[in-house]
Amino acid sequence: MITPALHEAAARLLDDILGGPGAADARMDRFFRAQPRLGPKDRGVIAETVYGSLRHHRLLCAFAQTAEPRRVVAAWLAAFEGYNARQLQALGVAHPEALVAAARSDRDIYPFAVSASLPDWLAARLATLLPASEHGAAATALLAPAPLDIRTNTLKTDRAALQQSLARTGHDLSPTPLSPWGLRRAARAGLFRTPEFAAGHFEVQDEGSQLIAPLLEPRRGERIVDYCAGAGGKTLHLSALLANSGMLYAFDTSQKRLGRLRERATRAGCDNIRIQTLETGPDNRLKRLYGKIDRVLVDAPCSGTGTVRRSPDIKWRLAEERVTELAGQARAILTQAARLVRPGGRLLYVTCSVLREENEDVIADFLAEHGGDYTPIDTHGVLTRRGIPLSAQAIDAGPSLRLWPHRHGTDGFFAQILQRG
Repeated sequence: MITPALHEAAARLLDDILGGPGAADARMDRFFRAQPRLGPKDRGVIAETVYGSLRHHRLLCAFAQTAEPRRVVAAWLAAFEGYNARQLQALGVAHPEALVAAARSDRDIYPFAVSASLPDWLAARLATLLPASEHGAAATALLAPAPLDIRTNTLKTDRAALQQSLARTGHDLSPTPLSPWGLRRAARAGLFRTPEFAAGHFEVQDEGSQLIAPLLEPRRGERIVDYCAGAGGKTLHLSALLANSGMLYAFDTSQKRLGRLRERATRAGCDNIRIQTLETGPDNRLKRLYGKIDRVLVDAPCSGTGTVRRSPDIKWRLAEERVTELAGQARAILTQAARLVRPGGRLLYVTCSVLREENEDVIADFLAEHGGDYTPIDTHGVLTRRGIPLSAQAIDAGPSLRLWPHRHGTDGFFAQILQRG
């Protein structure tokens, strides 16, 4: 049971996340560092309450008839934790009977954007991307907490051995249905404290993300570029698929993110990665690689709308006009990265967005300008060759890959392979 003090703390943290810049997890870390007297159990209660309130924020505001954080948190407790009027009154909640009645009313009376807890503009875009028969399932999946997925580092172990090793220490995980390297646990677990993590036997990576590197079909000894490497989840997977051979360049404009990649690569035993911080915009230092790279991955900066299961605050921080800006950045990055690809080489464009503006529209514009040089390759055929077939019912028409939480149990991803002639 939540106490009045924890109710108050959760409301303050919710208000801080919604009212300030930065991601929810970072603001939550700062909040807890400033509250050293809170124990692990209390922090867990606050975190669960706040993330639940973020996921369902718009619906909770409708129940509460206000966006006031304390009442929104109370609406979460009534709607999803089963609190009754007497329990809410003990927390100091005014008019608890009305709140409980609203929280237990039929949610179908609300518009889709409200029941799905989405901004109007985002709900409208989703409605154009999916058939009406899938709207309810998509909304449910986007509101559900994501499972914990890890990817086996095949440079050091295999999936079966890792599963058995973790089980011996009380961490029971199941094989992921799509990725042949993945293991999954529905609930959070302290896997970062395990000997297996310290030894570099796995990385935390959503199953959908684990399907990206195989689309490049990397071959041992090749030169490959991860153009927007970030902290390097896909870079490390590529290194493992190459069996530590060839040359794998990891580029990014963020020195901080690349610093995390250095640490992860050392732990994972990846010896074929060359890390370089890029200037924002065209970087003349890359000219020496123009037309010489076998395969280039562009995991473009995007809205992250495919990851709202993990980061529900994205829904409330993302402005509609920001999507246009991000799509423009993605076009520029894709054009820059394409210069690296050798004739006959492969270019892979990826986002963790579900929005057409950042996905199909970017590819269409690129092909309109470079269509004489690049040809789209069917992503589903590549996955099938790699032993990762998707069911026909889970595939959108066209050569691109779209992963959806409600169809595939993964985060939302888009990917398109382009072959240079």
